[in-house]
Amino acid sequence: MAEAASAPAPVSTAASSPSLTPAPAVAPPRPAPAPRSRKSELVQIVDPYIELRSGPGRGYPIFFVAPRNDWIEIELRHTDWFRIRTEDNKVGWVSRQQLESTLTASGSTKTFRDVLLDDYLTRKVQLGAAWGHFKSEPMLKLWTSYRFSDTLSLEGTIGQVQGVFSGTDLWHVDILIEPWSDHRVSPFFGVGVGKFKNFPNQSLIGAQDTDAKLAVARVGLRYYLTERFVMSGDYSLYTAFISDQRSTEYKAWTLGLSFFF
Repeated sequence: MAEAASAPAPVSTAASSPSLTPAPAVAPPRPAPAPRSRKSELVQIVDPYIELRSGPGRGYPIFFVAPRNDWIEIELRHTDWFRIRTEDNKVGWVSRQQLESTLTASGSTKTFRDVLLDDYLTRKVQLGAAWGHFKSEPMLKLWTSYRFSDTLSLEGTIGQVQGVFSGTDLWHVDILIEPWSDHRVSPFFGVGVGKFKNFPNQSLIGAQDTDAKLAVARVGLRYYLTERFVMSGDYSLYTAFISDQRSTEYKAWTLGLSFFF
């Protein structure tokens, strides 16, 4: 008697499903730590990383890379570079371009105004030279100024006039008022006092040197060119007090260039 055929093993009709790999968890935003200084500012890295250099420039080597989501503290600015401190206390320099994609503690994108414009708005000391005419004779002057506030500065000037019949040396210290100093084109007004010395040519018979006190009133215009350079022009009225009964007035105009830092 033939043996009964064994029943075939049941075949599963369910389609085999591929194994599912769970998506990596996204790290939640980390709260900002407390800043180390009142003058510093905390920002969070959004890009994959930020490169820290040993000095403020691309010629300095990269010594550390701060990763995404880390908080860094902006401590100091030098031109277009910023000194930052990481959470583990590493200090290095980062370019403004790298920081423009960071986030502030409030979650907004960090914004940077043009750093060169910032330098212009916060300028303190200026050095300049100008050329023009004193009366009808060529004049050269050098000057420096210190800015006490947004609208008030102290300026010192030395000048020399080389005339046909005489030479003149002068100096004066002025108080300048610049009502719209935050504008690229800015008028200014000034008054000052100083000294005036005139040396006639020795070929003139009976001519005597003149040593007199000097008062000056000025009006002018400044134009911010680029980088750290400013062009300026002014018109001045000089009054030389030759004696108690006698004074002489001279008109002058100059055009020059200054450098601020």
